[in-house]
Amino acid sequence: MKYGFLVLAGLFAAAPVLAHHSFAMFDMKKEIVVTGQVKEFQWTNPHIWIQLVVAGADGKPVEWSIEGNSPSVLARQGWTKRALKVGDNITVTLHPLKDGRIGGDLVKAVLADGKVVGGE
Repeated sequence: MKYGFLVLAGLFAAAPVLAHHSFAMFDMKKEIVVTGQVKEFQWTNPHIWIQLVVAGADGKPVEWSIEGNSPSVLARQGWTKRALKVGDNITVTLHPLKDGRIGGDLVKAVLADGKVVGGE
């Protein structure tokens, strides 16, 4: 009985990992590139977010929501919580959302000075 309780406790401890969402909403077979100005950079768990203001086809600003991996994974790719600042002009490669909404999954970013951050 004591071991049954330990197994059950272990399963409950793993539940948050099982609840983690997938990246199925993104078209991982496509990559697109957008250039814009950072409106917000959220270095948060479980995933970072970049709000990027991009000129739309009509020239009007359009806000893109770009989801990245976890801070720990991105840190291994050279990212830091200070990698992007509000107002930075960057070019982002991303996997777009399958449903056509504006946003995607971060692949890499190229900063204004040409430095590449991230990548697979």
